[in-house]
Amino acid sequence: MRISPLFAAALLQASIAWSSPVESDDLVTRGASKRPNHPIKPHHPGKPFPVSPARSKTCTVKSYGNGKDDSTNVLSAIKSCNNGGHVIFSKDKTYTIGTALDLTFLKNIDLDVQGTIKFTNDTDYWQANAFKQVFQNATTFFQLGGEDVNVYGGGTFDGNGQVWYDLYAKNNLVLRPILFGTIGLKGGRIENLKMRYSPQWYNLVANSTNVVFSDISISGYSSSSNVAKNTDGWDTYRSDNIVIQNSHIDNGDDCVSFKPNSTNIVVQNLICNGSHGISVGSLGQYKGEVDYVKNIYTYNVSMSNASDGARIKVWPGVSSALSDDLQGGGGLGAVSNITYDGMVLSNVDYAIEITQCYGQKNLTLCNQFPSNLTISDVTIKNFKGTTSKKHDPLVGYLVCSSPTVCSDINIQNVTVKSPSGTNQYACANIDGIDSQVNCKKLL
Repeated sequence: MRISPLFAAALLQASIAWSSPVESDDLVTRGASKRPNHPIKPHHPGKPFPVSPARSKTCTVKSYGNGKDDSTNVLSAIKSCNNGGHVIFSKDKTYTIGTALDLTFLKNIDLDVQGTIKFTNDTDYWQANAFKQVFQNATTFFQLGGEDVNVYGGGTFDGNGQVWYDLYAKNNLVLRPILFGTIGLKGGRIENLKMRYSPQWYNLVANSTNVVFSDISISGYSSSSNVAKNTDGWDTYRSDNIVIQNSHIDNGDDCVSFKPNSTNIVVQNLICNGSHGISVGSLGQYKGEVDYVKNIYTYNVSMSNASDGARIKVWPGVSSALSDDLQGGGGLGAVSNITYDGMVLSNVDYAIEITQCYGQKNLTLCNQFPSNLTISDVTIKNFKGTTSKKHDPLVGYLVCSSPTVCSDINIQNVTVKSPSGTNQYACANIDGIDSQVNCKKLL
């Protein structure tokens, strides 16, 4: 059969559009960014990530300007370019979002954010309409999910957080939206973006698999006396095969936190400042529920001006209250195969903190009702630097609620010192820990 030149050209274009892992030069000439595809290195979760085909069409989002809600324009462009397209948010433009957007229907699409996406400061609207997630009263401005979705472009997501910081100071039960909600995404890459002024956590990764976050800049502090609180960099929940790498985080809570049922995750090459550390948990918060976190590898982290470096936090077996808006205890499950490899610390309160009494200050009561959630097979190695003056002479806190639910904790080549030159740890209920570190036994 003879193939016409036009049909042959169409076949060639289809081949380019659906087999190449990068954007075609033709799309780039139309103002589209080239897809970054940063390599996953030096560590990999072990499971393959799907290859994302090149896109064959472009759609540019219009902006009304002057703070007018651009949500309908965003949704229109995304629907037009879904299933094989590339959506451009133009450079030097600000797109105002005043409507909660459910984007969990996406498939084979790139969102090229070159400009700024800014959410309105209408706290009444967002408290009523932000998407309610199923963990810790979390809500999100939008839900991004589906299959084979990439977001990049060098632009900015702005949560307009100041109004929320001030509101939360008056009422700590207010529901503050998370800036970037990755919800039910099966295969995707979030790369080369700036995230600013989130009302609460910057990222929630829930019910997602095969997602890479790379080259993300996170920052945003309060300009008033009301501190920006609970501004975690990433929280993973019920998600598998996730990579978070090559990023700079300035925030006021966990740099990265592995929430319940987070598995096969690599976190590497991060600069964290002002945070609460790289944290497993909190876990065991909800009585009767089973939480698992396993196969986590954290590598090459710089941690400064933080409460913790490596942190594992588990609720006890008795109901406890950390704050008015955060209570729990009595949940089931296990933490296993956790590795922290390589961390440089500066002015960090505790280099290492392991607790099964999260939310419970009464250690006697905690030990009477040990955690139902076990911690085992944990390796923490190759840490150096200095702690803050806060707990001097202690540099760490290694306290489990019972040796029967906490075992195989291995600490190697940790040379962190306190300002006074000591390297002492508070220790309790961990068999063999006193042969690994300089312990001050609490029990």
